[in-house]
Amino acid sequence: MNALRCFSLLLSVSVALGDLSRPQNLSLQTLNTQYVLHWDWADDQQTAMKGTLTFTAQYLSHKQKWRTVCADVSERRCDFTDAGLHYKGMYYLRVRANTAQWFSSWTNISFCPEEDADLGPPSSVKLTSVKGDLEIVIADPLSSTNESMKTLAPDMHYLIQYWKQLEGYKKAEVLKTKNNVVMLSELDGSTWYCVRVQSCCDFYNKTSVFSDTHCTRTEGPTPYWQIFLYFLLSLVLCFLLVWFCFYKVLKSLKSIFYPNVQLPAHIQELWVSDSEKPQLLPPESPSSVCEHLDMISAEMDAVMDAQSLNSEDQDTSAPSRHGSGDSGFNSTEEDFSRHGAITDVQTDDVCRTNRKHAEELHDGTLELCATTEANR
Repeated sequence: MNALRCFSLLLSVSVALGDLSRPQNLSLQTLNTQYVLHWDWADDQQTAMKGTLTFTAQYLSHKQKWRTVCADVSERRCDFTDAGLHYKGMYYLRVRANTAQWFSSWTNISFCPEEDADLGPPSSVKLTSVKGDLEIVIADPLSSTNESMKTLAPDMHYLIQYWKQLEGYKKAEVLKTKNNVVMLSELDGSTWYCVRVQSCCDFYNKTSVFSDTHCTRTEGPTPYWQIFLYFLLSLVLCFLLVWFCFYKVLKSLKSIFYPNVQLPAHIQELWVSDSEKPQLLPPESPSSVCEHLDMISAEMDAVMDAQSLNSEDQDTSAPSRHGSGDSGFNSTEEDFSRHGAITDVQTDDVCRTNRKHAEELHDGTLELCATTEANR
């Protein structure tokens, strides 16, 4: 009866172990004393059939006893950082898959932190220029408990690369040291240098990634070519500044004296100078415009026509007067004297009238001249 029970127990255990596939591709992600175990489990169809899937991770301590770090976790990772693994110890890690009723077989991996854990870069690097030299202050990489890694790996040292910024890191010079403070000498003055540092451990041939690159400029006299270059750049900048200011001033003056928007004509007339304004009389000599004007009326024209007719009659009647004797000559003289008297009277009247008109015109002309002078 007991043999039957043992056989059934062994059969159930074998069925349980063989029913779930075990985790695969175990790997450790490490840095100094931080350790995280990762694995894969790809049988998703079996997971759907068997229900919720979890994982259990353990390690074998120096006391030859398995200790559980992660129990029934759904994630495919387990953090062993706080498990108390000694940096120089030797351990075995294992993980399996679980469901409510079944579990898989274990998958194991060996791990030695001192040999397998990655070494981290310096926690900080400071670069300072001191009297033409460069001072480098290196802080040790730290463990998960903020302890210097030099206490766990005493043979750890640093590899320093430094180069001129213009040349690039491919032409870097290398300096190997265990000191935390390093002074770089025999450098070019007034030159930019860049520095980066990595941690190294020769016993297991471990090297960290490089720290961040830090750059600074050494002290010293400025080279002549830099002085000339700075002078040339400042000259160009000054020229551009002066040209810009001149352009702005010229543009402002142009907009003031020659605006794009023209003033109305009745406002522009106010800005015209006196010499360009229309004037009735020029300012030089009013007499050049105010000339004497003679007015001849229609009566004067009639008198002048009568005189011309009389002169023609005298020319035609001259032969007859000589032939008819003294009597004809006397009668002609009487008629001519009467007609001449009438003509003289009319001429006097016309002259008085014309003189009056001339005086009136002269007074008006003088008044016009005086008004023009006053307007000027």
